[in-house]
Amino acid sequence: MEHTIEKQREAKIRQWFSMWLDKQDTGIADLFAPDAVYIESWGPEYHGSGKIKLWFDEWNSRGEVQRWDIRQYFHKGDQTVVEWSFRCAMTDDVIQSFDGISLIRWNEAGRICFLQEFGCNETRYDPYAQGKIPVFREEQALWF
Repeated sequence: MEHTIEKQREAKIRQWFSMWLDKQDTGIADLFAPDAVYIESWGPEYHGSGKIKLWFDEWNSRGEVQRWDIRQYFHKGDQTVVEWSFRCAMTDDVIQSFDGISLIRWNEAGRICFLQEFGCNETRYDPYAQGKIPVFREEQALWF
């Protein structure tokens, strides 16, 4: 039984990622609880499935998700963590790619009631590669 619930949750997460890749809402109102909270890795927070849909529609008018690959899932009780890699291109020619995880909590009806994203720069390096004094890259850090 627990294995079946986990597979259903994974299918719903894949559906959410596919909505972004296809730029098409195939069930935001069914996927998210009416009072769901969604927190992006860089700070924006959306309250309610209506606001999540507004954000989805508006964002897709100015950007395109090019890749959102799932690496693995972890399940514990009413929570799922999904590890992923992401790439998007905005209409202003800004391209961003990064790794991340989403922490998801499910309600008793099987809907997402909480989702928080955490991002990680995909271009990593060892600041101590040249010795005991760190050498950091002189570049703008990503927004998360």
